[in-house]
Amino acid sequence: MEHSPAFLRLVEQAKQEICEMSCQEFFSEHYAKLRQGDGDVLLIDVREDHEWNQMYIPCAKHMGKGILERDIEKTCPDKDKKIILYCGGGFRSALSAQALKSMGYRNVFSLAGGIKQWKLEQRPLEYF
Repeated sequence: MEHSPAFLRLVEQAKQEICEMSCQEFFSEHYAKLRQGDGDVLLIDVREDHEWNQMYIPCAKHMGKGILERDIEKTCPDKDKKIILYCGGGFRSALSAQALKSMGYRNVFSLAGGIKQWKLEQRPLEYF
């Protein structure tokens, strides 16, 4: 998908204000624990419903961008909990991380490269 210059500027600004986590770091440090039910990390897919319905990272919770901001405090009232967000390529998750940060969440990360990078690295996926 080709993104508009204004959108890309917005994403670049957000990326300067948030933390990104590589797929390798997430996989090696958090994925196994998350699969075993460790509640220390929350993985959230911020893509749209039709994207989620194709494939997703196992153990992810689906909260599309927009729904995320509305419902995050019910889902995760702990503003210190580690939250890792992902989307298709890491753009919407960066914007979402910036929004959560401005809502007072202190331990939020955007998965660099999103599900495209995850898939490229041949990491586990769930398909409908």
